[in-house]
Amino acid sequence: MPNTPQISRRELLRGAALVPVAGALAACATPAAPPAATSSSAPVATSAANPFGVPDNKPLEVWIFDGGFGQDYAKNIHQPLFKTKYPNVEIKHNATKEITKVLQPRFAGGNPPEVIDNSGANFMDFGALSQDGQMQDLTPLLDAPSWDDPNTKVRDTIDPSVIDIGMYDGKFSVLGYVNYIHGIWYSQKAFRDNGWQPPKTWDEFIKLCETIKKSGKMAPFTYAGKFPQYLYEPLLTMAAKIGGNEVLINIDNLEDGAWTAEAMKTAATAWAEVGAKYLMEGTTGLDHVQTQTSQNKYKVAMLPSGSWLENEQKTTTPADFEYGMFPIPDVTGSDKMPYGTLHTQPGENFVVSSRSANPQAGMEYLRAMLSKKAAGDFSELVRTVTVVKGASEGRKNSPGVESASKALADAGANTVYYRWFNWYGPLKDEAIAATGELMSGGLTPDKYLERLQKKADEIKNDSSIKKYKR
Repeated sequence: MPNTPQISRRELLRGAALVPVAGALAACATPAAPPAATSSSAPVATSAANPFGVPDNKPLEVWIFDGGFGQDYAKNIHQPLFKTKYPNVEIKHNATKEITKVLQPRFAGGNPPEVIDNSGANFMDFGALSQDGQMQDLTPLLDAPSWDDPNTKVRDTIDPSVIDIGMYDGKFSVLGYVNYIHGIWYSQKAFRDNGWQPPKTWDEFIKLCETIKKSGKMAPFTYAGKFPQYLYEPLLTMAAKIGGNEVLINIDNLEDGAWTAEAMKTAATAWAEVGAKYLMEGTTGLDHVQTQTSQNKYKVAMLPSGSWLENEQKTTTPADFEYGMFPIPDVTGSDKMPYGTLHTQPGENFVVSSRSANPQAGMEYLRAMLSKKAAGDFSELVRTVTVVKGASEGRKNSPGVESASKALADAGANTVYYRWFNWYGPLKDEAIAATGELMSGGLTPDKYLERLQKKADEIKNDSSIKKYKR
């Protein structure tokens, strides 16, 4: 928020041991001396079968974000597979919806767990973790033999973008496990029954919203009002379609005027109109599950989300609902990127703590996760696609996975992503708050973008914050 006291990123991590975290900190704690970046595990001989030297007498603590994919995949797929090679290693499984609240104090106190699925709305600031030396360098994982084939390195079994996006301070530190595919989601049954077609231009999208609104059958559009990052995603993707991928690169690189670029103004104006005219009543007070459940009940036609949606809603979705997804429509007629351009990037981000007691086992756990069997079983269980090449081949895919996968195939090289929200926590917080105000009419598009540019400039000029560049 504009009036939040400025504190260093190192203080943000270490101060968590003394000050409860709930969004921004209200006060600064004096940072404690960092714990030594070392492991208490005795050295164990490495081999092709045990490339990191995992000791058999040290426990392994795993924390899973209990969100759209739940936690059963860890308990029933990944951990049993790990135990086939390391039966004597005790796995301490944990799950939470509040990663930062639960684990940030442990990082600050010097006793973090080994493996963390650092995901969800309240994930820990990756930039701050990197700056504080908290994340294990996972380069040895990339160069280790794959779980399935000792003659194939792990790096050759995964999408190359995983490595690019997982780099922090020159080290591969973050493993994105799921290939997130973002778009506008709908019920293929509802569209088919009502004669509605997925729009390919923004004019068609607005006409569809008008048609749905006038039908009185359901509201045209909604988003997770309590978590406005669900809405800044299509806004940014639209801006990239209009102005080219450089729009997002400039934002990531904290370039002057990046947020107030013309493509951003066009996108913000377009989505502000949706907020003013076509939102389901009460949207701003609802979370993602509530809005998604409203869609399952045919109270609203469309919402923005990612390829985790189908699994997240499996308990409330009618059997014949038939999820579908379409990309952001063409906007100006002279967009720099073609129809079908998608925002897709590795997500469900796993890290291993460099200061945990057993980082060797943490890296080995990730190696097991990246096996074809583990990734394929995961995909089938949670109805999504992992970053492991070919893991879904021969598997039975759900309608949403089929729709999103087809959109990704159709997009080809026309994909975009952004990284600022992982690099700069304060900018992410500002964008979430400001996007909510844009959609509720509290900010005009110009004021919205000016506010975000101001925050980006503050970060750029703050020498205590490590800067990243694409």
